[in-house]
Amino acid sequence: MKSVIKKGGCLLAITLMMGSSLHAQMNDAPTTASDSAHVMSFTLDEAKKYALEHNRTIQNASYDVKKAEADRWKAIASMLLQVNGNVDYYNMFDYEMSMAGGKIPMPPYFDFGIKASATVSGSQIIGVKLANMARDLSQVAVAKTDQVITSNIETSYINILALETMTRLLEQGMLNLDSLYKMTLNAVRVGAAEQNAADQIAVQVAMMKSQVNSTQRTIEVMYNSIHLLTGVPADVNIVLSQKIEDVVNAASIMELMGSDLNLYNNYDYQLKAQSTELSKKQVTLSKMAYVPSLTVFYAWDKKEYCSDEATMNMTPPNTFGLTLNVPIWSSGSRYADVKGAKIEYAKAQNELEDTELQLKIQEKQLRYNLVSAFENYQIQNENMEVMQRVFKSNTEKFKYGTISSMDLTRSSTDLVNAQNTYVSALVDMITAHVELKKLLNK
Repeated sequence: MKSVIKKGGCLLAITLMMGSSLHAQMNDAPTTASDSAHVMSFTLDEAKKYALEHNRTIQNASYDVKKAEADRWKAIASMLLQVNGNVDYYNMFDYEMSMAGGKIPMPPYFDFGIKASATVSGSQIIGVKLANMARDLSQVAVAKTDQVITSNIETSYINILALETMTRLLEQGMLNLDSLYKMTLNAVRVGAAEQNAADQIAVQVAMMKSQVNSTQRTIEVMYNSIHLLTGVPADVNIVLSQKIEDVVNAASIMELMGSDLNLYNNYDYQLKAQSTELSKKQVTLSKMAYVPSLTVFYAWDKKEYCSDEATMNMTPPNTFGLTLNVPIWSSGSRYADVKGAKIEYAKAQNELEDTELQLKIQEKQLRYNLVSAFENYQIQNENMEVMQRVFKSNTEKFKYGTISSMDLTRSSTDLVNAQNTYVSALVDMITAHVELKKLLNK
C-alpha cells in the first residue's frame, strides 16, 4: 500500500488544502443506512460504535468476562451449604450373619440418605478474592480489545479517505495529461513539436492509469479490512461519510498534545498492575495452606428392607458432625509454595515498575513524533503548493512553446516528488496521532 501511496500521491495535497468541492460527490451518500439494504454509511465514530457491537473478537472478550463471573460464583458457592441425596440398593444373596443368639438374616434393602455440609477454609476465602480480581482483569482486557479494534478502524478509515481522494485526483490528472498529449500530438503533426515530447507524455498517461487501477485495488483491500473489523456482512457496501480534515486536523492534534498521561487510564498499565496484585494474593493463598479448615455436616439415613423378617439395623437415622482439619507437617512443601509465590510477586513488581518507566518514555517519544510529523506536514504542504504553482505555470508556457518538453517533464517530476513527500508526511502524522491517542486512552 505504501508503494501505491508514494507512486500515486500526485495531487492529494491539493484536495486536502483546497478541495472540499472534490469531496462533495463522495459525501452525497446518506449518513445512516442507505436506501439500499446493501449499503451502509458510517462516520468514524459510527464505525467504531458498530464494531463494538458486532466485532466477534470483542464478543469473545466479553464472553471471557462472563466466564470469569461464573468462576467467581463457583468460588463463593464452595463455601456455602452443599446438599446431596443418595439411593443405594444392597443384596447379600440371603446371607445370614452369625450372632451369639443365632443367625440373623441379611435381606436386600434400599438405603435412602441426605447429607448437608459446609466447609470453610482460608484458601477458599482467598480464592474468592482471586476470582474477583480475575473478573476485573477480564474487564480490562475487554476494554483493551475495544481500544485495539477501534484504533485499527480509525487508521483504516483515514487511509481509505486518502486513497479515495487520491483516486479522484489521479483520474483528473490523467485526463489533464491526456488532453496535453493530444495537444502535443497535434503540434507534432504540424511540425511544431517533436514526437519524443508526445511519447513522454503518453508514457506518463499510461503510468497514471496504472496507478489509478493499483490504488483502487488497494482501496478494496482496505474496505475488506473495515468489513472484518466492524463485522459488516461482505455483501454490504460501506460508504465513509467524513473527510480527512474532519477526523485529523491541527485542532485535534493540539488538543491531544494538551492531554497528560494518566497511568491508571492506560490499559497496559492496568493489566500489569492487576496481574501484580494477583501475584500478591497468590502469596496469601499459599500461606492459607497453614490455616485449619472447618467442615460442618448433617446426615439423614433410612433403610427399607425387602423382607418382613426381623433384622438388625445399626445405622442411626440422624447424624451431626464437625471436622477440623489442622495441617501439621508437610515436609517443607507448604514452605516451598510460599517461597515460590513470593519470588513470582517480586518479579511482578519489577515488571510493573518497568512498564511504568516504558510508558513514560513512550509518551515522550510519541509526543516528539507527533510534533515532528505535524511540523513536517506543514512544511511539505507549503512546498507542494509552490511546486503546484510552478507546474501550472510551466504547463501554460509549454502550450505556447516558450519551454521545452524536457523542462515540463522536470517540473512534473518536481511536483510528483513534492506530493509524494507530502503524502508520506500525512501518513506519518496520522500514525503518530493514532499511537498517542492509544497511549493516552483518548
